Amino acid sequence: MPRETETLRLLKTLLGLYKPSGGKVHKLAEVAKLNKLLLAYLRRVGDVLRDELLREEARYRWFVRNAAEVVDALNGVGVGYALHKFRKPVDHVSVDLDILVKVDDVPKAVKALVRRGFEVAVSEPYTVTLVRRGFIVDLYTNPSFAWVVYMDGEKLLRCCAEEIEVGGVKANALTKEAEVVVAAAHAVYKEHMVLLMDCLIAWAWTGRGVWSLAEELGVIKALETLYSICRAIEAGYIEAPYKLSIAITSRILSEKFVRDPVFRVTTINMLKYAFEHRDIGAGMLNRLLRGSY
Repeated sequence: MPRETETLRLLKTLLGLYKPSGGKVHKLAEVAKLNKLLLAYLRRVGDVLRDELLREEARYRWFVRNAAEVVDALNGVGVGYALHKFRKPVDHVSVDLDILVKVDDVPKAVKALVRRGFEVAVSEPYTVTLVRRGFIVDLYTNPSFAWVVYMDGEKLLRCCAEEIEVGGVKANALTKEAEVVVAAAHAVYKEHMVLLMDCLIAWAWTGRGVWSLAEELGVIKALETLYSICRAIEAGYIEAPYKLSIAITSRILSEKFVRDPVFRVTTINMLKYAFEHRDIGAGMLNRLLRGSY
């Protein structure tokens, strides 16, 4: 039977339809944090959690300021790029800045950021991670996990980039429709978990083009799965974050293996990844036990 879940109370709070009180204020703050919606939630209940709101607003300004500097650095050297998993229907403080970069432009992008004080922390197939004073930038050539490619980054850059503004600086970013598709693929193929934030993206920006784009990029099953879970969340049957079961994840990845030649070919990289990351067992256990990502 459907019920008034904590997720629905959070959603109603964000929509201005519910005002938490007492212990619910702090409880929903925890739920909001797990769903990457803490800033949006605190803005709704700011008078009650004012200190937390001020800290989160400061973190948001810090994130935007750093993101704008990164974008300015890439613009200055003519890198082909698009901010990836960046645009949300509500303001959000991310743990890192994800950027899709043309393969040939990765060295140029890395040099531009190193000149701004960043250091290369990790360099792997399809990803270079740079860090500066706690700010993390991930440069991707293809969206991937464990060195397995689940979306074509070059195709995303060709079909789905547009100009936006970040902290007063012009930036290239994925279109809103592309962000829906990316959110679905990331949640289902990589994280095996759906957040309320993923649902907000899907509900806000889905149009007819989203489905054709998902089909073109070979992630239609991920989009179908996201919508199915979001409907269950909205109906009050399940809470978010929602972990996909091992059975569902295995079935979806098996279908991806059969239908997607790039995914199939790069799956062998999992063995190389396991050899390079000897702590992969602990990592897998953490993924099974975690409450969010």
